[in-house]
Amino acid sequence: MGLWIDTDMGFDDLAAVLVITHAGKKVDGMSLIAGNSPLERVRINAASAAHLFGWNFKIFTGRENAVMGGLETAEKILGPHGMQSTGLHLPDCRPIAECSAFDALCNWLESKSNPDDERHILALGPLGNIASLVLARPDLARKIDCLTWMGGAVGLGNHTASAEYNAFADPEALAITLSHQVPLRMVDLDLCRQVLATPADIAPIRNAGGKNAELLADLTEGYVNIALARGRDAMSIFDPCAAVATISTDVITFADAHIEVELGYGPSRGRTIVDPRPNAAKNAQYAVAVDTDCARDLIFSALKAEAAK
Repeated sequence: MGLWIDTDMGFDDLAAVLVITHAGKKVDGMSLIAGNSPLERVRINAASAAHLFGWNFKIFTGRENAVMGGLETAEKILGPHGMQSTGLHLPDCRPIAECSAFDALCNWLESKSNPDDERHILALGPLGNIASLVLARPDLARKIDCLTWMGGAVGLGNHTASAEYNAFADPEALAITLSHQVPLRMVDLDLCRQVLATPADIAPIRNAGGKNAELLADLTEGYVNIALARGRDAMSIFDPCAAVATISTDVITFADAHIEVELGYGPSRGRTIVDPRPNAAKNAQYAVAVDTDCARDLIFSALKAEAAK
């Protein structure tokens, strides 16, 4: 299976990539998109993570704003680094100079030589890079066998009352992707809210003894503290849940549905509408159940294993 990661590289994106690499999955490439942070910070985070964790796949620069223009970040929550921390941060490495994400995605899909040569994309941010591909090269977009996306919400949002952040940041990109029959699997907020990180999860990472143990523990603690500061006991795990769905077919269950996204500039902008009724015209899948213990084990095993190196 060929696997591509599209990301805005916050902490949970980083954790998702570690889940993938810990499982032994080969990553063919990574495209970056503005989201959690402006694109330049995303590029710095990706270059720094690649340096620290020994990623040997190429990283490519994608869109710096939404399909219709503008930029909506999560900096008010995640801070200027795009990752909260109680101590250490990534080291601010110089961004890697590679060709454009659009060209790289096209080349990757063009290299698909037969139907058995699968192409899967794990998308962890707004879908602008995918929408750009769909609009300009629909012939290549048809070669995508599966797009697993962390985004959307069946119920309440997190960035607004109606919308999850990745959907709100570029709803037009989601609408374009859905309208072109890309085989989308949506791992939404409601599913991710069942898989939690707690303060008790930090010490095993900190005590793992490897060169990056303190960094990973500080970043994990900063992530958990987002929830604690809001009076909750634990923090939902977002992007790593989509990674779990990519490496295992048994942990997360999907069902067919018709999915749309609200595009108006009112309070419901970015809201995802999921209709699973039998008579609905199905255009995607959404995650309906998760083995929470197994998902947590896969995620924290990856973090502890990396912290032990």
